[in-house]
Amino acid sequence: MKRAEILDATESILERAGFHVSKRCVSRSSCFDLTVRKGEQLAFLKIFTNVGNITPKDALELRTLSDFFSAAPLLISSKMRGKPLEDDTVYERYNIYAITLKTLEDIICHSMHPLVEAGPGGYYVSLDGEAIRETRQKLGLSTGKLAEMMGISRRTLYGYEKSMTKSSVSAAYNLEWVLGTPLVKPINVFEGGYQNTGFFALAKRIMIGSRYLQAVIKKFAQINFKVTPVTKAPFDFVAQFSEGKLKILGSVIDQKEKNVEQRTEEIVSVSKVVNAQPVFIIDNKEFSMGAPYIRLEDLVKIKHPWEFIS
Repeated sequence: MKRAEILDATESILERAGFHVSKRCVSRSSCFDLTVRKGEQLAFLKIFTNVGNITPKDALELRTLSDFFSAAPLLISSKMRGKPLEDDTVYERYNIYAITLKTLEDIICHSMHPLVEAGPGGYYVSLDGEAIRETRQKLGLSTGKLAEMMGISRRTLYGYEKSMTKSSVSAAYNLEWVLGTPLVKPINVFEGGYQNTGFFALAKRIMIGSRYLQAVIKKFAQINFKVTPVTKAPFDFVAQFSEGKLKILGSVIDQKEKNVEQRTEEIVSVSKVVNAQPVFIIDNKEFSMGAPYIRLEDLVKIKHPWEFIS
């Protein structure tokens, strides 16, 4: 399938499953295509024909944006390095889960979560260590005896019981057969995606080419907002005011920009999905898109965060 076809199908599947889907982010080069939410499930999605095409920089910004909004970063693709991705299997690229379109449909439409994760040298599963230990004890088996029956070392079995070691698919099948109970833990791609990367630590590493944006970032920092620029998204920066738990998707608009309307629609759409406040900082240009805005000359006069919030 071509990328456009995968993107169309992804939107269709998500909407059928009752997800709130943002507008596609196409006004600028972006590390994500869509933001989606259903209840507590929130994710930033990027669609590729070949997932190997994602760059380390885009992956880092996708992970950190997801971390900022307590969302899951997710890649939807059909190939990796030219080879087809298997359905019902989870892959990983730069610490981001990657799945096929069918796997996504099985997860959100049929609650069929994948069990297998592709890794270096083969396919692996995560085992329920507590269930292994409890079942072993109920059957009166020592660690050494079960390890002997399995043909593995005590150390390996100890790793399984402590959930420290992933198992091959064949070893997991044998263990389930010996103990007579399901032990493989399903993978929920909408959970566990938060890397705790320290989003605002990126501020020191991101170069800001625009003096206009530099002035805006500096002002938000002065009035006690945590703020950092964003380079691969429709918006230009994100900010957070911890006391009120307010999160902002901010953008600067100057007179030279030609696609203001499209970019504004994308930012407003994304903000609704992630429960953030869109704010546009303008120069002397009149702004009539029906979205909250403030002139830069007025922003620089603000001395306290509550002035801005009000």
